[in-house]
Amino acid sequence: MTASVPEASNQGVEPRKAKATFQRSARLLRHADFERVYKQGRRHFSASMTVFYLDRQAAGSAKVPATFGLRIGFTVGRALGGAVQRNRMKRRLREAVRLTRPAPGPGADVVINPKKGLLNVSFDALLNEVRQAFVVIERKLAKSQGGSVHAGKKDG
Repeated sequence: MTASVPEASNQGVEPRKAKATFQRSARLLRHADFERVYKQGRRHFSASMTVFYLDRQAAGSAKVPATFGLRIGFTVGRALGGAVQRNRMKRRLREAVRLTRPAPGPGADVVINPKKGLLNVSFDALLNEVRQAFVVIERKLAKSQGGSVHAGKKDG
């Protein structure tokens, strides 16, 4: 017989805070929404992922108010590995998005497609990539809306 210590498996793990969750309303769930982002949206490339994004107001999406903020979805193709690897990629991306998503954010739909090397990247590097992608999206959407959204932000 083996004895287990319940606290030992949870060492170094902090409990989640209720307000930092990734709510259902902040996720992109419908196939039609993913297709619309792919067909009408723009792309941002980084080392570990490709980010597709679409301004809901410019796209004329009546189902979701433009003032709501970012809705984010993930797609991981079978070519990137087995179910275990694909699910690990999605979990890492979901957590990175949860930690870096801008609070108010622009009214946009975002789809993140990881690349094969995502599992080999440190989580800090992944956080930086996701954060940078959100900065680029905000900047480009503000520019397309006439610069009135973030007039005080400096391009860099």
